[in-house]
Amino acid sequence: MLVLRLLNVVAPAYFLCISLVTFVLQIFLFIPSMFRDPSTTPLFSPALLHGALFLFLSANALGNYVLVIQSSPEDLGKDLNLGKGGEVADWLDGSRSPGSALPSTHFCRLCARVTQRHDHHCFFTGNCIGSRNMRNFIMFCLYTSLACLDSLVAGMAYISATLSMSFVDPLAFLTLLPHSISQFFSGALLSSEMFVILMLYLWLGIGLACAGFCCHQMLLILRGQTRYQVRKGMVVRARPWRENLQEVFGKRWLLGLLIPVLNVESDYCRQKEK
Repeated sequence: MLVLRLLNVVAPAYFLCISLVTFVLQIFLFIPSMFRDPSTTPLFSPALLHGALFLFLSANALGNYVLVIQSSPEDLGKDLNLGKGGEVADWLDGSRSPGSALPSTHFCRLCARVTQRHDHHCFFTGNCIGSRNMRNFIMFCLYTSLACLDSLVAGMAYISATLSMSFVDPLAFLTLLPHSISQFFSGALLSSEMFVILMLYLWLGIGLACAGFCCHQMLLILRGQTRYQVRKGMVVRARPWRENLQEVFGKRWLLGLLIPVLNVESDYCRQKEK
């Protein structure tokens, strides 16, 4: 448990550090290098178009990241007076009283709260993912993946122009790292260039991981399931996939794709208000 609590603090700091490094490289290195091309007009230069795209992706990724933390799942244990600590877990598991377990709920020991439609605990946000912040979490994963892949393309263009190399051959990227390490220790490669090359592989890994996680999460949403329900082998009521999507993304789903907005309230909250 101590290791998990430490990871819950280190992972958000790691994400913010990577975001800051990516932003600095894009604004002060990649984009200025694109202005060196005199053949393009200032209005439609690749630097301005790429800069606008990167700022759009970064704003949506960081905006949804903040909303995931801000709209953290409500602690149902406070309203239901289930107790604290291990007592809450006993109530939710149904070991205290038959039939007393709440459906689609889970007690997270890291957050010390009862989450409605609990999916999983995200260490990079230091928060539980449930019905209230699921849409913002998916948008965060999507735009993080796109921002990393965008930075990967810009970094490859910068390395290609700086080192006068071509990435037409797919094997050129695979052999870039070992070849660059040998050049770095021989003194033929600068430290800044080596750092950019290392970031290329980091962006590739984060981008593919976020894209894969987002696709897997969307598949579960279409089925009306959560990761917690799949892990526990819980059977869910079959519903049309449109209703499952609307439950997570709401009716204003298009607005949530373009700008970071708060998620719709959960069914539990709406029923409680009534």
